[in-house]
Amino acid sequence: MIDTHAHLDFPDFDADREGVLTRAAQAGVREIISIGTRLDTSANAVELATRYAAPAASASASAADPASPETPIVWATVGIHPGEADTIIPDGGGPAVEGWIDELRRMAANPRVVAIGEIGFDYHHLPSEKLSSGIVAAEAPADGHSAAFSNPQAEAEAVDRPYKARQEEIFRRQLDLAVELGLNVVIHQRDSWYDTLEVLRDYRGRVRGVFHCFGGTEEQARTLLDDGHLISFTGIVTFKNARQVYATAQAVPLDSFMLETDCPYLAPAPHRGKRCEPAHTARTAEFIALARGMELEELVAATNATARGFFAFNRS
Repeated sequence: MIDTHAHLDFPDFDADREGVLTRAAQAGVREIISIGTRLDTSANAVELATRYAAPAASASASAADPASPETPIVWATVGIHPGEADTIIPDGGGPAVEGWIDELRRMAANPRVVAIGEIGFDYHHLPSEKLSSGIVAAEAPADGHSAAFSNPQAEAEAVDRPYKARQEEIFRRQLDLAVELGLNVVIHQRDSWYDTLEVLRDYRGRVRGVFHCFGGTEEQARTLLDDGHLISFTGIVTFKNARQVYATAQAVPLDSFMLETDCPYLAPAPHRGKRCEPAHTARTAEFIALARGMELEELVAATNATARGFFAFNRS
């Protein structure tokens, strides 16, 4: 199995990272992609991918079962998460962090890096949410059009516009980098469906994305597939209240999706609410295989093949 989206460098794993990797191997996870979200976490992901560039041999491995590593192989992605846009372009204006895209380019040159990401849009918590509390005094237009602010919707849109624009600028710069380097992208899309599609369609035929932690409908999934993209399922598919994504996982083509944990978040049932880790990829795989009425081995083989066709493993 391949866990295509994990945050192995997060502090949640500092106390027992080796144990986490050992449990992943014991659960059948052979490879993990550690995902960058900022410049520092991207560097951390590359460091982990370099440290675990080959599986460590298990003391229990034998000639009869040589593929029983103690720890999985780790790969990396590098990128700026949309929720971290203000770490690159400061809130309230000011120059962008100097050389940030060059630093990503430098890290992405490492053959342990298999994609750019995670990148995209995140509108789940917009600045306008703070308006009612008076925290935000509106990044309002400084053009004298104060009358617009008698309309709450217009005020909210004015407050949110610079925030969304910062995300879009960083998203497009990273898509340009992916095209330049011939890498695909890991997409973070939250409450931003139409804007994400609009931007990606400007790059159609030049770069592909995997929509990680997909929770949409079958119709939305097929829209992405028609545009050349893929999707990835987390432990959410096992939640009792996740009927929509469960139905999607049943219906989409077998070669259209991958498996991921998004650990330390989104542990599948029956571990929901606890720290997630790469070993839980197995639970999600078992659940989807059962939902689709197929053998686990077939599902794992298919999702592994899809991941290998998408990510730039074994770059020279």
